[in-house]
Amino acid sequence: MVHHSALRITAAIIAGIFVGFFLFFVIALILGLFTETTGFSVSTNFSENAFSAVLLAGLILLCCGAFVWKVWTTPTVEEAEA
Repeated sequence: MVHHSALRITAAIIAGIFVGFFLFFVIALILGLFTETTGFSVSTNFSENAFSAVLLAGLILLCCGAFVWKVWTTPTVEEAEA
């Protein structure tokens, strides 16, 4: 029987959140370098902010899902030794 520790699942979710935020900021930086040539400005356009929110939520969900999937498919150390 495979037993997944709640600590491993929690760690996977926390890691997914951090990696999702990091990827979002990297993507936002790259997009900002290509679209903003005159200097830094903050956009108040709702559609751009909504796109950013959807991108952030999608990256966080994707990263959390990937880390949790990896936890579910990788045996624990005790199971691997047995």
